[in-house]
Amino acid sequence: MKDYSKLRNESDIRGIAIEGVPGQEVNLTEQACRDIGRGFALWLIQRSGKTSLRVAVGRDSRLSGGTLLEWIADEMSREGINVTDMGLTSTPAMFMTTKTEGYMFDGAVMVTASHLPYNRNGYKFFTPDGGVEASDIKDMIALAESDKHSGLTPAGVEKGEFMSVYAKRLADMIRQACNSDKPLEGLKIVVDAGNGAGGFYAEDVLLPLGADITGSRYLNPDGRFPNHIPNPENEEAMASITEAVLGSNADLGIIFDTDVDRAGAVLSDGSELNRNRLIAMLSAMLLRDHPGTTIVTDSVTSSGLAKFIAEKGGVHHRFKRGYRNVINEAIRLNKEGIDSQLAIETSGHGAFKENYFLDDGAYIVTKLIIELSRANKMGYTLHSLIQTLEEPKESMEFRMNLELEDFKPYGNEIISRLTEYAKTKQGWSLAPSNYEGIRVNLDDSHGNGWFLLRMSLHEPLMPLNIESDSVGGVKVIAGELSEFISQFDKLDSSKLVEYAK
Repeated sequence: MKDYSKLRNESDIRGIAIEGVPGQEVNLTEQACRDIGRGFALWLIQRSGKTSLRVAVGRDSRLSGGTLLEWIADEMSREGINVTDMGLTSTPAMFMTTKTEGYMFDGAVMVTASHLPYNRNGYKFFTPDGGVEASDIKDMIALAESDKHSGLTPAGVEKGEFMSVYAKRLADMIRQACNSDKPLEGLKIVVDAGNGAGGFYAEDVLLPLGADITGSRYLNPDGRFPNHIPNPENEEAMASITEAVLGSNADLGIIFDTDVDRAGAVLSDGSELNRNRLIAMLSAMLLRDHPGTTIVTDSVTSSGLAKFIAEKGGVHHRFKRGYRNVINEAIRLNKEGIDSQLAIETSGHGAFKENYFLDDGAYIVTKLIIELSRANKMGYTLHSLIQTLEEPKESMEFRMNLELEDFKPYGNEIISRLTEYAKTKQGWSLAPSNYEGIRVNLDDSHGNGWFLLRMSLHEPLMPLNIESDSVGGVKVIAGELSEFISQFDKLDSSKLVEYAK
């Protein structure tokens, strides 16, 4: 009996596609990929009620991408889907094939595993309504595990190209916003694509607009990722783009993840623009045109960010981890009549209301570049937009493994008991409007900061985030927490306890 449940990663499919890593057996086999293709085809037919459907398929630079694309495309065509192979693309571009005049596909599939190691791969699925939900993936897997077929006449797979259309849309956005055909003349902007799918942005967006892109690096796709992991949260990756900016005296540096649905940046002085800083800058830009709008973020944002957004006239709605959670919450608020222009995770997944709530790293960067051009003409700097952002003196994350098979009840019990403990602990106060795990604020004499303990979305572990506005404060908070946490013998808190000594 087929069982593909382990391939489900919330709202997409992920697995091991290449042999060679000890202890990691390939589970994205040809049979699995074909069955998943059949499952998506059947799901899309049922959902749409149509018997003539068109689906676009693309891939990032991963070594296994071409093979996984071929398998899923061929299987969907056998179920009667007219498939177009778009070749090397970004994830946001694949969604845009369902929205762009002249294309308007009924669905799209992206072969990617984001920033994961080279031996991994997977699939992301889209309809014109956006990325599919976790419940949709469950339904697709059930169909993939069945022996059902559509009964439709087999169709075919044809070659297509979309990235030039997608790149032109972004370039035209900048031209129109700046009212110039070459709005980036005189600006030096470097791109680090990390050998993923983002190299197009330098060559097909920035260069035609007049930007100097010399100093850009790793634009060529290479699924071995020989230079660094394409990930705006990775220290090595951020060090790479910082080096490129400072080494070439650039006005701005841009970094993408593998499939370009996330981005980060580096300002001309070498300061990183990611996590809280990126959210703050985008919020400051949006709140000029949309005063009072609500900015939805994940749960691990700093207290300084909430204060910054409020001072700019906005509302900070701190929600849960998981980019789909953040996006869906913003969509829900808008449906209830509460304007929310931006949903963004500290990971760099950011989605604008004006752009279908699509998490698109290249769109985020395009907004930053429009602001850079405006700042250059009007005599201010990008950094000035966030100069009042208060940042913590210290921050740390501890990832504590839950060492039992049925881990969720145990983890939830820890959170429940810690919540009761926090209510009675001097100097501690539960953060209001918390939607995930437990977040506690601590006063000056107990660490001067906050901590958030939550369950991981996917794994048997509990991430613990601690921030402090005082030097040495994280250790104080860790010490107070370890007294309570260490009583749970199935939670590996050894690193926390050791740090707190």
